[in-house]
Amino acid sequence: MRKIVPTDFSPKRAWAALDIEQIEGATVRLHWTDTPYKWHVNDGPEVFVVLDGHVDMHVREAGVETVLPLTKGEVFHAETGDEHVAHPNGPAHVLVIEKVDSV
Repeated sequence: MRKIVPTDFSPKRAWAALDIEQIEGATVRLHWTDTPYKWHVNDGPEVFVVLDGHVDMHVREAGVETVLPLTKGEVFHAETGDEHVAHPNGPAHVLVIEKVDSV
């Protein structure tokens, strides 16, 4: 048993992760970042929860890019094959639940 305080997690590099748990083929990870990730497509679903900070989630559908602003407590859900990239606006802690070894 343990208590995890997201703001206590402050790694030395963006997108570093604290592995919280692995449940039946899925990982639950706490990330800290202050820089964008990279455009990617997961080979399974992804649940992305903003714990603190602000993140603009860029998505592409049929070649059209849209930005979904996310604030504390908001959730982004990507289905298998959805192209997306997270752009934090300053430092942010996010909880990501996705398939083991996903991008």
